[in-house]
Amino acid sequence: MKKQWLISSVIGGVTTIAISALGMKLSNRLMYIQKKEDDFILQREITALRYNEQWFNDCPKQSLTIDSPNGYTLKGYFLKPLQTTNTVIICHGVTENKVNSARYARMFESLGYNTVIYDHRRHGESGGKTTSYGHYEKFDLQAVVRAVRAQIGNAATLGIHGESMGAATTLLYAGTVSDDANFYISDCAFSSFRALLTTIIKNEMKIQTVPFHIANFFVRVRDGYSVTSIMPIEAVKRIEKPVLFLHSLPDAYIPANMSVDLYNAKQGDKALHLFEHGAHAQSFNENSQQYEEVVRQFLARYVHT
Repeated sequence: MKKQWLISSVIGGVTTIAISALGMKLSNRLMYIQKKEDDFILQREITALRYNEQWFNDCPKQSLTIDSPNGYTLKGYFLKPLQTTNTVIICHGVTENKVNSARYARMFESLGYNTVIYDHRRHGESGGKTTSYGHYEKFDLQAVVRAVRAQIGNAATLGIHGESMGAATTLLYAGTVSDDANFYISDCAFSSFRALLTTIIKNEMKIQTVPFHIANFFVRVRDGYSVTSIMPIEAVKRIEKPVLFLHSLPDAYIPANMSVDLYNAKQGDKALHLFEHGAHAQSFNENSQQYEEVVRQFLARYVHT
């Protein structure tokens, strides 16, 4: 009897240790996802001619330091090349930083908008210890919106453009925090973080049977939220302002059908465009002229009326 009890205890202990090790591994992969180096991003964008140092240096701008409600500071720039109060806030994707957003700033300048580019929590120069894929980032975005509105006034047109995680953050903000921008552009957002997490674990960690409940438990305990709460597909149903959904069909990281699902769930004014070329978050890079024209038509139809 004692021997059986001892064997059961050992098996239980080993199982607990194995589950804990797996839970830590999965949650670490999510919370502390490896970021690209800031210098790498800068040189990549310069080499690709998407970041013009001369333009950026000459552009009238204001450094932004905004207090996050989550207890750290957010760093960014308010770029003001135009004599207008109309503004677009640009939200970059995971592992990137505000330099990656400069390419969109040039596009929106040609469309008549000044822009705000900033680093998400734990990226670039902003504070924050973990990445939460939109959960805490949506409250950071709220702080940025309030700071910008205080400058431009309520009469100005304010848009939010997000890419990848930034797009999910945009939709979560508009659908669960405050729908107080005039329009939103969602570029390659995921519709459900649980669905995306399954793909990440299978493709990158080579775990075919996804222990989702283990990952969710450890993230909830360690970072204070459930990954099941990150659901842009539910948030988008409550957005009343116009939304433009963009995605590239070859995207293998976040499937284009997720944007189709988001578009179908959105009520009211909306538009969808799927590009023939471009991997994940490469729609603008591979289709820049077409991308700008799609945005221009969206603004003409739903915003500048």
